[in-house]
Amino acid sequence: MPYLDVSNVSVRKGCKEILGDVGFQAGRGEIVSLIGPSGSGKTTMLRALIGLQGAQSGTVTVDGRRIDLSAPKAAASLRHKAAIVFQNFGLFDHMSVLRNLTLAPTLVHKRPGDEAEKEARTLLERLGIEDKAKLSPRELSGGQKQRVAIARALMQRPALLLLDEPTSALDPARVREVGHLMQDLAAEGMTIIQVSHAMQAVRSVSSRIILLQEGRVIHAADSADAATPDHPIARFMNSQDAQDNMA
Repeated sequence: MPYLDVSNVSVRKGCKEILGDVGFQAGRGEIVSLIGPSGSGKTTMLRALIGLQGAQSGTVTVDGRRIDLSAPKAAASLRHKAAIVFQNFGLFDHMSVLRNLTLAPTLVHKRPGDEAEKEARTLLERLGIEDKAKLSPRELSGGQKQRVAIARALMQRPALLLLDEPTSALDPARVREVGHLMQDLAAEGMTIIQVSHAMQAVRSVSSRIILLQEGRVIHAADSADAATPDHPIARFMNSQDAQDNMA
């Protein structure tokens, strides 16, 4: 049985269909990448999984527990197992980086402050920003904010990590570092679902790749199969690389 089983998820906004019967699976310790043109529903899928976007239909089964995504507030029950990192980071500018990381663990989960701070500093060091602990997010670059947001999500000790464009604000060296971190987390048993337009990063870390178009899954494959030059996913990824090189 897969750790995560998403089935028949449909989301509409007014008369517009954003997702139509989307489904995919992910095993424990796998990294699954959702790719596709802008507007294909990738971020909406992440938001629906964690209960931030209502769905008209669909289910998600996590570690054997089945949840009806169309039931009001049902998906919110996933939040004790899952964490999400948004593309706009969602950090609190009036707090230090360290407080951004320790706020929820100490106030919500009632973990001792010294324990939370030690774990937070370890994560910041792992992400190469341990010297930014006392700064506010407004004093950081986009790439630094991205890494703080990832560290804050990891403070929740999630079994399922959802990432929306995790390398979008990073230079190539930091992209590699975040990729290595994702692989380390997966090796420790964490399941990761990422949305990304960075095709090289997708190639380097993914266990499976899901290609969405106009709110529907049109192809899904293990990364090795998707790397075959004539595979539809490989053709899409190569076309995206060409567009990036012309930009």
